[in-house]
Amino acid sequence: MFIDPEELETRLREEFGGTSQERRVVVRQAVDLADSSQYRENAGTALTTALVVSELSDAPYGTPADRWNWWIGSLDLAYGGFARFRIDRFPAGDRET
Repeated sequence: MFIDPEELETRLREEFGGTSQERRVVVRQAVDLADSSQYRENAGTALTTALVVSELSDAPYGTPADRWNWWIGSLDLAYGGFARFRIDRFPAGDRET
């Protein structure tokens, strides 16, 4: 299994809303994280679209980027070395939700 960018973007829109630019940045970071194998090495399982959506669902609130950063912060606390996958900003633009 792997991250399907189109499927993840669709799932993020359906589950958490946010702008299309924001969702694209989350998808890009998720693909980068999966490609790095860092998650697999630490958690012992592949990073998939379903797993990302499930983990982001655990966040107490927020947009896709807020939820992503919450999860990445948790991974960084647990294992270290995940901060580079944090989203500090994303292009402003459409206000689609």
